[in-house]
This record gives sequence, C-alpha cells and structure tokens, in this order.
Amino acid sequence: MNKIIKDLRLAFKDLKDGATLVVGGFGLCGIPEKSISVIRDLGVKDLVIVSNNCGVDDFGLGILLANNQIKKMIASYVGENAIFEKQFISGELEVVLTPQGTLAEQLRAGGAGIAGFYTQTGVGTLVAEGKEHKEFDGKTYILEKGITGDYALIKAQKADKYGNLIFNKTARNFNPLAATAGKICVAEVEEIVDEIDPDSVHLSGIYVNFVYQGSGYEKRIEKVITRSK
Repeated sequence: MNKIIKDLRLAFKDLKDGATLVVGGFGLCGIPEKSISVIRDLGVKDLVIVSNNCGVDDFGLGILLANNQIKKMIASYVGENAIFEKQFISGELEVVLTPQGTLAEQLRAGGAGIAGFYTQTGVGTLVAEGKEHKEFDGKTYILEKGITGDYALIKAQKADKYGNLIFNKTARNFNPLAATAGKICVAEVEEIVDEIDPDSVHLSGIYVNFVYQGSGYEKRIEKVITRSK
C-alpha cells in the first residue's frame, strides 16, 4: 500500500476541535514543523498536545500557542516560551507537567495497549498527588496511565512508500514512541527512497498512515555562543 501523499492537508481532513495530538521532537530537534504549520492554518481549537515541550514563541508548537489553538499541554519541559508562561499564569492553558522518562513510558505503554504502569518516579512530590499508590517489596510506587492520541505527528529522515522510516541520529528522540501512540500517524520526511533494508528500519510502516516529503526545513539549533570565532 502506497502511503505517500502530495498534499499534507489530506492527512488532516478529519481533524476536529478538541483532538489530542501526540507530537514527536525534543526541543527543536526532529519536530514535524510542516504538519504543525498546516494545523495552524486549519485553525482547529481546544487541542490537547502531548509532547516533550512546546517549542519556542515563533517556531514549532509555539505557533499553535500563539494562535490560541491549544487548550491543554502534557509535557516534561516548559521553558523557552514566553507565550506558554503567560497563558499558563492567566489560566488560559492547562498544563500537566510530567517527568520525562514517565512521559516516554506513557507513550510506549499507550502504543503497546498497556493501560498503565507503576513507577517510583514522582513519589512524594506534586507529581504523585491524586494518583494511586502501591507498595512492592517495601517500596512505594505510583500508577501512571498510558497515553494515546487521535493523531501522531512525527518527523523522520527517510521513508519508503510503505511508511518504513529511518530517523537521523538524535532526531529520533520521542518520534517512534509518538508514532505508536496515535490512531492516525502522519510522518513527514526529507527523503523518499524505493526501498529500505529491513535491518535498517527504525520504525515499521505498520504504525504509519501517511508519508509526506517536505523541503526547506529550518532545523533551528539551540545553542549558546560564549565567545566569538
């Protein structure tokens, strides 16, 4: 089955207000920037976003915040975004701050059909409030639920027509986990090849519904310059 589409809007024709989007990326690395732009242009509202972070003010998921399209954010990092801070303080944006490893496992569990899991991470902190506690071998754990979404938005380096993917080094990050947790997975890529060797596949096409080849990616790099060259 050929999963390649020429118009990215086709992948989001059924996207509605209030949908939950699971989005790959870490910081500004490996983010599905073309899909995010299309969703901004569609103007859907009250979105629930599950992602490691929310981009910056003018790039990545930050452009959805700036357009007042996000109702709730489930993330493990919330810095580098003044709009995020403003909307959170004003009560416009609901935020669920989640330990990074827990978030990754929630996505993995959701994609694997696992309802929940117990972890020691967060015990005795605000993270544990309102959650079930249970003892195993004398140690306290809290119950965390698996996460799934209506759509998964991911970015990869290469794809074949079947949706098998290869990621570029650390740009793999949350992308494979996000892919498995979405009911509909939209993968944007930089290159489409005829065939990927099975031993080289990072994510099987079984998880991918649409493949779109983008171009002109900004690939912003977050770095601090301490001295001139």
